[in-house]
Amino acid sequence: MGRVRQADARGLRQRDRLKRVLFLTGHVPASRSGAYAALGERVPLDLVLYGGRHQHGAPPGPAPANVLARAVRQRDVGRVIAGGEYAAVIAGTGGRVALPLAWRAARAQRLPFIFWAALWHTPRTPAHLAAAPLMARIYREAAALVTYGPHVSAYLEDRTERPIFVAPQAVDNEFWSAPVAVARDERFRAVFVGRDEHAKGLAVLLEAWQRSGLAAEGGVLTLVGTAARELPGVEATGRLDALALRNLYARSHVLVVPSIPTRRFVEPWGLVVNEAMNRECAILATGAVGAAAGGLVCDARNGLVVPAGEPAALASALRALASDPARCRALGRQGREDVASYTYAAWAGAFEAAIELVCDGANAGSVGP
Repeated sequence: MGRVRQADARGLRQRDRLKRVLFLTGHVPASRSGAYAALGERVPLDLVLYGGRHQHGAPPGPAPANVLARAVRQRDVGRVIAGGEYAAVIAGTGGRVALPLAWRAARAQRLPFIFWAALWHTPRTPAHLAAAPLMARIYREAAALVTYGPHVSAYLEDRTERPIFVAPQAVDNEFWSAPVAVARDERFRAVFVGRDEHAKGLAVLLEAWQRSGLAAEGGVLTLVGTAARELPGVEATGRLDALALRNLYARSHVLVVPSIPTRRFVEPWGLVVNEAMNRECAILATGAVGAAAGGLVCDARNGLVVPAGEPAALASALRALASDPARCRALGRQGREDVASYTYAAWAGAFEAAIELVCDGANAGSVGP
């Protein structure tokens, strides 16, 4: 069984022995920049960016100023690792060849390898099935694993005996909770933020909205990031910048995250949940959303959790929230309290603790790649 550890690093910046840590990822989306900056304050950090698709809707942006960053081709990842003097290598599941090349290069250099794990269900596509033996080996043999949340840790505990650290998914809470000159709408407003893809559950939400009958009572469902729909009470904004989205959350009562599991994808987290909680929106999510499975969204505490792919259940939950404004407000207030501990500092602290452990183990000869 994997051992879930608490983040209790002891201050790596003061250790002259520590070389730079290489963190391999595809892009630096705006939602992640602050996290890398927080980690860069704790350890000497190199970001190596291999590009490719940015699958979670957030376009790539600049790296934070306090870390070294460079773009490379995926096929050059191994040469980068072999050509530098690093204390450890961190990589996640992105990229077709980046992960296997990083894994092999770290082993060849005898560097501790930290795997950043996001999966909490096993995808059933041909590509994932072909990669299953490598993934099983990484789970078993990585020096440590860092996860998106307890739901991912639980998935790993039967697959590894390596130490597991939880790095809570975070956004810039200060920005998302900042005062705005926008009041909550008097009429009920639900909001969906995401791509128009099957796994995001938008079709289920639109059916649920029609079943709810809330449009006839003046309710509005706002879609962000998708095309307009010719449905009563449904409006679409297209993509919004962060300031406009923050204002929309401030006007809205409920964020709906109706994701459904597919052979290819199960929602790892859903950072829109963190954003909306900072604005005291109640959350209506399915059990296929990582933020619900991982414990941030708690049914009847800060939102409602319904079965995935069931429009009737989603419609009933929408009506329940719309018909009880006091309860909806209470759920939103609790959400703001609950998300306050999901910070960039907490995310970086988990990685720092994992780095501390594997570097100590490498020096003692007990923790290998």
